[in-house]
Amino acid sequence: MPEKEPSRSAEIPEVIRPRRLDDYLEVMTRAVFQTGLRWRQIAVRWDAYRESFAGFDVPAIAAFTESDVARILESPGVLKSARKISATIKNARTLLELDRRDGGFRGYLRSFDGYPALAKDMRKRFAFMGEMNVWYFLFRVGEPVPRFEEWEKTIPGEHPRMREMVMLAREQGRSPESADPCGIR
Repeated sequence: MPEKEPSRSAEIPEVIRPRRLDDYLEVMTRAVFQTGLRWRQIAVRWDAYRESFAGFDVPAIAAFTESDVARILESPGVLKSARKISATIKNARTLLELDRRDGGFRGYLRSFDGYPALAKDMRKRFAFMGEMNVWYFLFRVGEPVPRFEEWEKTIPGEHPRMREMVMLAREQGRSPESADPCGIR
């Protein structure tokens, strides 16, 4: 049976209100696997990712082993990247570790003086989370980020997909962009 094609707006990732740690991991994993691909390429396969990654159950994924990496590599619909699969497992472990601290994971996100310090720390702690993925992740989970047009000037290249996501969030009144160009709270 062919995969159902999502509508164009359904392909564009939206800002969410994370209710549990699993929601953060799902957004982070999408950032990792989305890199360099069109929205549609991941959107039409996302159910395969949910299934392969145990519904993004953070403790379950944190316990995954090399045999789970091999199993996921064989899963239909999931990009064949052992490095990105292993990054998702590492990121689940890091999320769990940070969530066990005082204030939980959300407390971690809000414990920095502003976007630059948080982004630097996230790039250090999480796998496959460079500057673009960190901004994407924080934007999607509704944490304050610098205004897109200012932030984009700091990243080489053009970013039409990110712009498309931002424009949709603005239209919906859900953009977490800060009026402060540095994103400092």
